[in-house]
Amino acid sequence: MFLSHRIIFYFLFFFLLALSSCGKDPEVQGNRYTLDECKKELLDAEDYIEGESIDLIIVEKKERKMYLYKNNKVQSTIPVSLGKNPVGTKEQKGDYKTPEGTFWIQRKLCSPKYYRSLCISYPRPEDVKKAQAKGVNPGGDITIHAQPVWNADGKGDTYTLSHNWTEGCVAVTNTAMRQLWYAVREGVPIIIR
Repeated sequence: MFLSHRIIFYFLFFFLLALSSCGKDPEVQGNRYTLDECKKELLDAEDYIEGESIDLIIVEKKERKMYLYKNNKVQSTIPVSLGKNPVGTKEQKGDYKTPEGTFWIQRKLCSPKYYRSLCISYPRPEDVKKAQAKGVNPGGDITIHAQPVWNADGKGDTYTLSHNWTEGCVAVTNTAMRQLWYAVREGVPIIIR
């Protein structure tokens, strides 16, 4: 009996290892990249292309879409996934809700977990105040992020975009993140409603 449990354990371990793409060269996996490459882009200010810039992001939660604007005109529309509990605004850590309101992009983040991320200015002072009044933690680390490592090649995009699965973030495909990454500067407003 013990031997069969050990065999099952090793099978599951290697299966999960294969799914996580551990041990593979990230340069070979299409949308993945090395953290050094991303950090170098940020340090050398090569993370922005003026001609592709946008000046406003609007996320419509009911539509599960993100609209990218420049000069009050929609430049493109991107499908998104939201927090697992998408109805209503984020009130506390662990509620799996995506916050609602007007925020801005605080910074760009090179992420080994979700390709690249754009950090959102949540919680705002009013979010902290509401959470304190309830005696709860408002949560934080809300981002627009790309896909998890297991979907680095984009073959699982249909699956990940078919439902809400994040802890409160807005998730896009790696291809969409590349578009956002070069079109957005820190300070760009984002409205989530």
